[in-house]
Amino acid sequence: QYLSWCTQAKITLAGRSQHNTSFQSIAILLLFNPSTTRFYPPIKSQAFTTTMANNKRRKGADNMTASTSFVPKRVSATLAQKQGSNVIDDDFQKLETTTVDTIRCLSMDGVQKANSGHPGTPMAMAPVAYAIWAKFLRFDPTDPIWPNRDRFVLSFGHASMLLYSTMHLAGVKSVSSDYQVGDRESVSMDDLKSFRQLHSRCAGHPEYRWTSGVETTTGPLGNGLATSVGMAIASKWLAATYNKPGYELFDFDTYSMCGDGCMQEGVASEAASIAGHLKLDNLVWVYDNNKITIEGNTDWSFTEDVATRFVAYGWNTVRVTDANDLDRLRHAFQTAKDEKNRPTLIIVDSHIAWGSPNKQDTHGAHGAPIGEEEIKATKKFYGLPPDKTFHVPDGVYDHFRNQMQTNGTKRAQEWKVMFEEYKSEFPDLAEQIGLMQDRKMPMGWEAKLPTYPANKKGMASRISNGKIMQAVAEACPYFLGGSADLAPSTKTRLEDASYGDFMPPKSGWGTYAGRNFHFGVREHAMGAIMNGMTLCKVRAFGSGFFVFSDY
Repeated sequence: QYLSWCTQAKITLAGRSQHNTSFQSIAILLLFNPSTTRFYPPIKSQAFTTTMANNKRRKGADNMTASTSFVPKRVSATLAQKQGSNVIDDDFQKLETTTVDTIRCLSMDGVQKANSGHPGTPMAMAPVAYAIWAKFLRFDPTDPIWPNRDRFVLSFGHASMLLYSTMHLAGVKSVSSDYQVGDRESVSMDDLKSFRQLHSRCAGHPEYRWTSGVETTTGPLGNGLATSVGMAIASKWLAATYNKPGYELFDFDTYSMCGDGCMQEGVASEAASIAGHLKLDNLVWVYDNNKITIEGNTDWSFTEDVATRFVAYGWNTVRVTDANDLDRLRHAFQTAKDEKNRPTLIIVDSHIAWGSPNKQDTHGAHGAPIGEEEIKATKKFYGLPPDKTFHVPDGVYDHFRNQMQTNGTKRAQEWKVMFEEYKSEFPDLAEQIGLMQDRKMPMGWEAKLPTYPANKKGMASRISNGKIMQAVAEACPYFLGGSADLAPSTKTRLEDASYGDFMPPKSGWGTYAGRNFHFGVREHAMGAIMNGMTLCKVRAFGSGFFVFSDY
């Protein structure tokens, strides 16, 4: 690979372009995270041609070409690649770019019409959302509650227009409160136009069960990340408990997008720590490293080395130096898919409000509309009609939905056929799965509950509760949980030896089929992780001392 890069790539160094076939020069130019073994070839990387801090902003959309130093370039596919049975050609690449820019424009328009919201992050991270949803997410828009779907969590919920625009292009269907999939799109164009309005399906922050396709409510930063850990845990437990030879019912992955604010919140640090400890290789976090918060530059409050911190947690860390580089994004996500022993953090260097002539890289694009004239100038830079709002160019819907059909709809249909065969061979286990999906308890579970006659001396509530929990665990095989290092005190350990402990199988302490969890002294993360597990339909519990609720 190194020789190929030497002979085929034109390397840019110190302002000069040159062909260089020496290994030493290539080694210097490799984008390398020294804490991992992940290398990325320098495909004309901006990192070696300019320093952002030393370049003045250029004014006017006409000057914003791919060669200007402050604008990350567009990167087309360097080699013909296959997406399913279709070879990516020039037309396909153009549609990819147009689709990404459509997500950006819909997000800008929604925020502008509401006169409230956060446009900058959707403008920066649209290529990442596209790469996840179109290339990797096993998600069926026609059945958004398919049990083995991959989960996507937008941890920085303030960037909700990024999710709504993506879901609209994907054609996600709505689901009723009794779990029936309807014909109505979860996010219609009219819904996008009513962003942040009363009763709108496009709330300011994504709301679970209010908008089908939203996997969890996210608002407080970092909590979505911690919730995603619970989802990854649930996937591991469901697989270890219900998968049988020839029947891989559960193997879903969880993707979560986050920003600097999420990384600063303590709950995310707690969750990252336990995710690394549990070796959740089905978990991918994408960190938008744009150096901007509401108040200004992150250097004012956040200068730690995030990558090194995550290496210490036991994560695989990968860096993509240009959020617009779809090739490198695909490479990064494939690296995460191939990882079999650790969760993965993908650090993506981006420019908030990318393409905006006057708002890019400023906190002014973080939490407020960028203005109608600025939107027109930005659309002109993208090559889309500047005077059209909420516009979806021809071919974009089909381009996006056809890819999702290959990655998600086809897999969902195959899964349902497999589950019918599974029901014939493992009817008891299949019944449990069905009850979980309907959020029901097993028939007659209450009969196992103990009764306590009146007694003057009484019994400590944690002791009586502990006894009740043993009865529930016996009646409900998908009742599982733990404590924040307090089980001996809170009496919440499920005592039957067959229940075991949830641990990485190679640890020697348990397996992923264990029903007793050890959250460690991480009360805050425990609550969010329980939410994530419950959102995947298992019956999760946690325990701690009541006084700790003061946190």
